[in-house]
Amino acid sequence: MKRTLSLLAGILVATGTLAQSDYPSKPVTLITPFAAGSGPDAVLRLVADKLGRLWNQRVVVDNKPGGGGFIAIDQAKRAAPDGYTLLQLDSEHIAALPHLYKSRNFVTLQNFDPVASLFRTPFFVAVPADSKWKNMGDLIAAAKAGPVSYGSWGVGSPGHLGAQQLEALTGVQMQHVPYREVSQLYANVGSGEVPWAYASIPSSQGIYKAGKLRYIAVATPKRVPQMPDVPTMAESGGPAGLEVNSFVSILTPKGVPPAIQAKINADVAKVIADPDIRARFDTFAFEPLAWSPDEIRRQAESKSKVYGELVRRGNISLE
Repeated sequence: MKRTLSLLAGILVATGTLAQSDYPSKPVTLITPFAAGSGPDAVLRLVADKLGRLWNQRVVVDNKPGGGGFIAIDQAKRAAPDGYTLLQLDSEHIAALPHLYKSRNFVTLQNFDPVASLFRTPFFVAVPADSKWKNMGDLIAAAKAGPVSYGSWGVGSPGHLGAQQLEALTGVQMQHVPYREVSQLYANVGSGEVPWAYASIPSSQGIYKAGKLRYIAVATPKRVPQMPDVPTMAESGGPAGLEVNSFVSILTPKGVPPAIQAKINADVAKVIADPDIRARFDTFAFEPLAWSPDEIRRQAESKSKVYGELVRRGNISLE
């Protein structure tokens, strides 16, 4: 019996090694819920190009925006668990969707396995260039004195949930104005129609460089090297414990062989270290990540606890 089990274990190890060495033997598709031209899409296309060269196979990016991410998720969920269909998601697709769409009974990590991390992006507090608010202390004081609204790129987005965190930590209450188009959101902040919004560098740089936006804080513990003059949330008079960020990962449908998952993780980490990609990350103020699948899960679980409380507190639903 022991000999049979040893032989069987040897066969399984050999099969896994063979699967890893043969992968990929045909084109790979990377499905993403992000629109073409967005920051995550731009990074994914660079990663796809580098992976294609490394693997000597075509790696195709398939943009499926809309539906809160479910259009991309549903397509990837139907794919064979063979490693030839991968899915790019951010931490909100992983950690917030189960709380926002309770009736769907959908838990992202019960349907997909995280296999590689890409980057984490910080969010800045953007106000019109001519805003009377010079720092977060001014913004919070205004919100305590009277009605203040803010914009975001959708219900349940980091911009929305980050503002919910600000409300919870300061005791203020503000009016949320969700937008469908990110470009329209920051155009309206720049024109003063919306008093403030969280913003990433790639999504708001056009309006910022046109001189229509100012960043009064970044919701991180330390200043961002790309914007060294922008104070942290605490330095700007905001709550010290408030961090607003989003991380982006690559996942596979459940059932992909562990050897293939390990190869994807190792090869994505190798590609992320490429100077071309690091330079693009630096332009966007994206922090490169090389997390293990277990670390991605731990980070997602941590965010899920925070988001669950915020969704309950704000009675937020996308049913």
